[in-house]
Amino acid sequence: MTAQNELRLLPWSGPEDKPCYLSTDNRDGYMSRLADNIESEQLETAAELLKQATETLREEHAGPEEMQLLAKELTGALRDVLRVATSRGHLLEASEPPRI
Repeated sequence: MTAQNELRLLPWSGPEDKPCYLSTDNRDGYMSRLADNIESEQLETAAELLKQATETLREEHAGPEEMQLLAKELTGALRDVLRVATSRGHLLEASEPPRI
């Protein structure tokens, strides 16, 4: 199994919104691939929401309800993207050779 500092932060949370981690030596295993696929979907969703937000902000007649819904969706996407970035940053640190 992996060392404690090599646990992978998964792109979903557990009960009470606590982070979930994966400990495995197999980066091509089922759970690793599942996490990769979900991260990819989360990043695609964030990119789509960014386009939608740009268009909505250009509209002069966007109502408060529309803006509130957009802000809520963007907040969720930002949370997901931050988790992906954190996870990938940890994976990069774990894969770097030790510095002498």
